[in-house]
Amino acid sequence: MPEQQNIEYKQSWHDDYLKWICGFANAQGGIIFIGKDDNGKVVGVDNYKKLMEDLPNKIRNTMGISAEVNLHEEKGKYFVEIITHPFSVPISVRGRYYYRSGSTKQELTGASLNEFLLKKSGKTWDDVIEPRASFADIDEKTVATFLKASEKAGRLPEYDGLGLTELFEKLRLTENSQLKRAAIILFGKAPAKFYPNTFVKIGRFGKDDADIKFQETEEGNLIELLQAVLNQLNHKFLTRPIDFEGMHRIEKGEYPVPAIREMLLNALVHRNYMGAPIQIRVYNDKISIWNEGSLPEGLTLAALKRSHSSRPRNPIIADVSFKGGYIDAWGRGTIKILDTCKQADLPEPEMKELDGGFIITLFKDNLTEEQLIKRGLNDRQLIAVQYIKQNAEITNGIYQKVNNIGKTTATEDLQLMVELGVVIRKGNIGRGTKYVLK
Repeated sequence: MPEQQNIEYKQSWHDDYLKWICGFANAQGGIIFIGKDDNGKVVGVDNYKKLMEDLPNKIRNTMGISAEVNLHEEKGKYFVEIITHPFSVPISVRGRYYYRSGSTKQELTGASLNEFLLKKSGKTWDDVIEPRASFADIDEKTVATFLKASEKAGRLPEYDGLGLTELFEKLRLTENSQLKRAAIILFGKAPAKFYPNTFVKIGRFGKDDADIKFQETEEGNLIELLQAVLNQLNHKFLTRPIDFEGMHRIEKGEYPVPAIREMLLNALVHRNYMGAPIQIRVYNDKISIWNEGSLPEGLTLAALKRSHSSRPRNPIIADVSFKGGYIDAWGRGTIKILDTCKQADLPEPEMKELDGGFIITLFKDNLTEEQLIKRGLNDRQLIAVQYIKQNAEITNGIYQKVNNIGKTTATEDLQLMVELGVVIRKGNIGRGTKYVLK
């Protein structure tokens, strides 16, 4: 059996492998075999008697836990099996915490460590009391905006007559009359006063990431940020204005309104608020939104393209956002983005984990260089597409000239572009044939 998430093979023992045991203990448990190669073939260990004596003590003394250490023999060769069970409390090796993710061991530090420790204690980041905050830090105008939206959505019954304290208690935003972090993120007058990186960065780029034209930042609570960022995109960053009030409109040749709104909401609701700010990058042919925080355990990129369970990083923020009608509670956000792009005849958005976070990219059309390369176009064909964009059409003769090639190669290239659905042929085949973008 090859190595996998819960199995690790080692030909000999090194004390550094205590980190692997720690990672298993903090995740779903696992097994380390000492005396096997990477393919699981027994190679044997000579010091198996000493290992059987030392390993239980090393595990107990460095981590305060016990593990099953078993000796096995196969064809005269001995190997050691170390079985580690998952623990409900956080386990460390000499003050450092490790976690098994996939088939790799990761050291947990910073925001990821904080999130891990909270999870082990049965809490999430947004469920923690913020002792520095009081109801004086809550923006009642935002609360009124939320109540109006929730009434329209019909998801918050029986709030009439409730005061602010009672409303927040109903929304699970307080504990023993003290505000939780979620209350500040959703309704705070100045969330950055408590959590500095709650703002959103927006940048307008040229040909690549090094070519930044201008940038802006937006600050405020989640509900304020949603509208402020959309307005900023509309007024300064997008080529053509979009009506963000008409959320069901599909803009052909431009970004679908519901997709952009859903991308921003996903980032605001599911981000790691102790990490870096949300970053929006706007290019000539695409727009991307990145937020810190990897996908929840057990949820894959492939699962985002189908119906999947909802596993919010910030469940209280997500629940209040659902009651306000801002998001769905069934993990349909990414599906909505994919569907609206498909309806608008745009390429499938790109979703991936990047730099400790999650990024989703929308493409303006099917004829961007990135999309055309994916479809198999060569450098000459890419030059031709740019020529047609500027001049409306191209002929075989012009294709030869701009690429400095012969007629046979030009004919083959253009025919392939027709077959790939990039261009269509106008006129009879011959000297008067022209090619335009499909």
